[in-house]
Amino acid sequence: MGQDSNPDFRCGYVAVLGRPNVGKSTLMNHILGQKVSITSRKPQTTRHRVLGIYTDDDAQILFVDTPGIHKKEARTINRYMNRAATSSIDYVDIVVFVVDGTIWSEDDEHALTKLKEANCKSILFVNKVDKIKNKEELLPFLEEVGQKHNFDIVYPGSALKGDNLDSLLKTLKQWLPQGDLFYPEDYITDRSSRFMAAELVREKLMRTLGDEIPYSSTVEIEQFKQQDNGVLHVNALILVERNSQKSIIIGKQGSRLKQIGRDARLDMEEQFGQKVFLEVWVKVKDGWADDERALRSLGFEDHL
Repeated sequence: MGQDSNPDFRCGYVAVLGRPNVGKSTLMNHILGQKVSITSRKPQTTRHRVLGIYTDDDAQILFVDTPGIHKKEARTINRYMNRAATSSIDYVDIVVFVVDGTIWSEDDEHALTKLKEANCKSILFVNKVDKIKNKEELLPFLEEVGQKHNFDIVYPGSALKGDNLDSLLKTLKQWLPQGDLFYPEDYITDRSSRFMAAELVREKLMRTLGDEIPYSSTVEIEQFKQQDNGVLHVNALILVERNSQKSIIIGKQGSRLKQIGRDARLDMEEQFGQKVFLEVWVKVKDGWADDERALRSLGFEDHL
């Protein structure tokens, strides 16, 4: 595998762009065949730029999964996420702009203004078309969005079911510039295992609690240590802003926190391919989402 056996080998960056909760992370994870970016039904689950690396005999595609671009920047963390998303398109070769079915919102319009600043090829991926009840609505919608921006190509499909992702992948490989591997063939992401562990706990937190805990929570890994017995010991700290939020996460007799920890541990064992001993605590840290120093300590420094 790789460019040694293929003189036409291609390599480059592809940004996956769009408003929150349109399926950007699901699209990238499905192509990679592995969870690299966490997902949930809650908008703006992705907070950091996450690089997913796809490699086969023909190409290496460096997918940049971006936080959803949103118009309101009520808090410092919102501004950081927007910066992370918009700065990602500065250096990419292709942008895949993802929309949710035939829905077009103010946030879609705002995200599109960022795409127009990019000087590269662009693909419109209309996601979740399997959920469109009246398929006759699709063509007028495509024509409407086509008037907003001159996309090079349009693919309707489903990131979750993998519909039309093969065609998308084929086009991406054809459009990338010729070049050598940027990363070793076995790399799936440039993010550390410690970062992935924190994200997996945060995913379970968001999936378990739904709308009960919005931006007021994050996860910090205090210990990530390989023991001599082959067990990976992970200590995760969930930060919230109020005592009431802490109580919600812990749940009755600690039931919710136990579920979050159990689900996250199982995912970690699958992700890291080994037995994991995970301990999870909850701590109140008032105003962390507006505290630049706290945000930098949580890995947001590369977005400034």
